Amino acid sequence: MVKRIVRVGLLLVIQIVAFCWTPTAEALTEDQQLFNEAWRIVSQAYLDDTFNGQNWWLVRQKALKKPLPDRESTYTAIQQMLASLDDPFTRLLKPNQYRSLQTSTSGELTGVGIQIAMNPETGQLEVIAPIQGSPAEQAGILPHDQILRIDGFSTAELTLDEAAERMRGPIGSIVRLTVAHAGEPTGGQPLEIQLKRDRIALNPVQAELRNEAEGVSIGYIRLSQFNAKAVTEMTQAITQLEQQGASSFILDLRSNPGGLLQAGIEIAGLWLDQSTIVYTVNRQGILGAFTADRQVLTRDPLIVLVNQGTASASEILAGALQDNRRAQLVGERTFGKGYIQSLFSLSDGSGLAVTIAKYETPNHHNIHKVGILPDQVVPINITARQQMGTEMDQQYQAAVKLLTAHSVLAGAA
Repeated sequence: MVKRIVRVGLLLVIQIVAFCWTPTAEALTEDQQLFNEAWRIVSQAYLDDTFNGQNWWLVRQKALKKPLPDRESTYTAIQQMLASLDDPFTRLLKPNQYRSLQTSTSGELTGVGIQIAMNPETGQLEVIAPIQGSPAEQAGILPHDQILRIDGFSTAELTLDEAAERMRGPIGSIVRLTVAHAGEPTGGQPLEIQLKRDRIALNPVQAELRNEAEGVSIGYIRLSQFNAKAVTEMTQAITQLEQQGASSFILDLRSNPGGLLQAGIEIAGLWLDQSTIVYTVNRQGILGAFTADRQVLTRDPLIVLVNQGTASASEILAGALQDNRRAQLVGERTFGKGYIQSLFSLSDGSGLAVTIAKYETPNHHNIHKVGILPDQVVPINITARQQMGTEMDQQYQAAVKLLTAHSVLAGAA
C-alpha cells in the first residue's frame, strides 16, 4: 500500500493506491527491494508508457545486477533510473525532502520563500515566484530569475529537491544565492544575494473593497498560493466583499506558482456554474474532467490578472475562467506548466514525484511550455509587491478600466 498525492507543481490531494506486487524468483536485498519499489511505481504510473523510448524492464534488470551496498547507493541508482526518462518533474525525494514537501501545504514553512523549478529546456534552476513578504521578495528576486549557486555550490550539480533543501535551514541562519536576473543580456554580471532564513507564513488571500471611478465598487482579491487555507479564505473573501457592496471583482493571480490541485478546482467552482474546469489526459490518452458542481458565490463581472509567474494550478484556474468566458485575462503570458505530478511514498520514508498526466483547458488547449495568452496583453511596469494593485500598476489599472467600462455599458442598457 502506498500513498499517492496528486499534485500540480508543489501540491497535494492524498489518495491511497494499491499495487499488486508479483513475486520474483530472485531473493532481493532490502536496498534492491527499495529500488524495485521505485521501478514498479514508475512502471505503473508514469505518463509516457514508452519510458522515453527505452525497455523499462531492461532498465530494472541492469540496475539490479549492480551492487547496492548502502542506502545512498540505492538513492543514486534510483536517481539515475529516473534521469533516463528525461523529465525534470519526475524525481526522487529523500526522507527529509519528502517530509518537507508534505508539510509545506499546511500554510507555513521555514526558509527564504522561493518557489523554484528546473527549466526543462535549459536545465537551469529557475524562480517561479518569490512568496509574498518573504526574504527572497524583499531582496528583489523575481520570476524567471536563474539561481546559479547556493552558498557557492553550482546548482547545475543539484536536483530540484537538493537545491530546495540547501535553501532551507534554521530561522536566522544565512544563505548566499548567486542570481542572474531574468531578461538581462548574455554576459550580464550575476548578483550574490545574502538572505536570512525566516518563518514564512502562507496566508494565501488578501482582499479589499475598492471604490473606483464611475461609482464602481470593486472587490480586489490577491491569491498568492493554493495551499490548505486557500479555499476557505477565498470563500470568505468573496462573501464578505459581496456583503460590503462589491459589484465586480479583480482576481490577482500574478506570481502565484500554484499549489494544491484540488484547491484550484474548488476555487474555480466558486466562480463557475456547471462548467468544465479542466481536462486531464493519462498515459492511455483517456480524458478525465473536473467540473464545477457547487453553488457559485457570485456572477459579478470578473477580471483576472496574470504574469510570467502565474503557473500550474493558477493556470488551471485562469484557463477555466477564460475558456468559459467567465472572466477576461489581463497582463502577460503565463508560465506554461501543463503536467501533473503525484507523490508516492516509499517504504523507507522517501518518496517519488512522478508525472502521471497532462492537463488541458476546457477548450482543449495544451499550455505546457506555451502558457496562456491574456485577452488583453499589458506589460508589467512595477518592481515591488507593494506596488501591486495601486495607481502605479498599469495592469491593475487596465483591469479597472475594463470593469468601469462594463458598468457604464450595463447602465446604458
